[in-house]
Amino acid sequence: MTLDATTIAVFALAVALLGLSKGGLAGLGMMAMPMLLLVMPPAAAAGLMLPILITQDTLTVWIYRGKWDWWNLKILLPGALIGILVGFVSFAIMPERLLLFILGAVTFSFALRGLVFSKAPAKVAHPAVGVFLGAVSGFTSTILHQGGPPFQIYMLPQRLPRDVFIGTSVIFFAALNLMKLPGFIALGQLTSHNLTIALAAAPWALFMTWIGSKIVRRIAVERFYVIIHWLLALVGAKLLADALF
Repeated sequence: MTLDATTIAVFALAVALLGLSKGGLAGLGMMAMPMLLLVMPPAAAAGLMLPILITQDTLTVWIYRGKWDWWNLKILLPGALIGILVGFVSFAIMPERLLLFILGAVTFSFALRGLVFSKAPAKVAHPAVGVFLGAVSGFTSTILHQGGPPFQIYMLPQRLPRDVFIGTSVIFFAALNLMKLPGFIALGQLTSHNLTIALAAAPWALFMTWIGSKIVRRIAVERFYVIIHWLLALVGAKLLADALF
């Protein structure tokens, strides 16, 4: 992979979007992977993203320390592990466009429903639903690098305090990324070249994550949930577009 000026610029923008998303502006990271695919092969993009995400996780876990919901995590994480294992087993045989279409349709529909019924009372789904959506999140994170929508479909209706919602997301995806690490190593996607680039990008990745956390804390809770639903709708539309075109 050649690091020319265009590749570096696209990579820096993708890392910035990932950082803002990790900091709490969930949904902004949806363009990171498609952007990277414009300038590098999928395997190289995946190999670059994972160590950067893990680097950003270290900061967000500290920023939102103690502000997560263990009850939800105990439901979501076992399912996520199953989803990751299934994802790696079926990595080469799963029709990507079909997955993108299904995930996009469900995500877009859920986001629109959330916007229409934005004043609906908080609702906690049955734990079995959480295990299932945790598995879907682990699976789609492994196959498509899009684990956010299933997680948000489960978590958003609960209307948790803003920082608890973000903190739970932080821990969930930090655990997800660590669980994916052995599989990425086994598939040869984490090369010394990729790790060197990720290390060089670490200060920028951490800075943009910190910026994201500062921005999100200036947003009122009700407005935060409206913004997240709009971003989720954009994610769903983007997934549908990728599937159809």
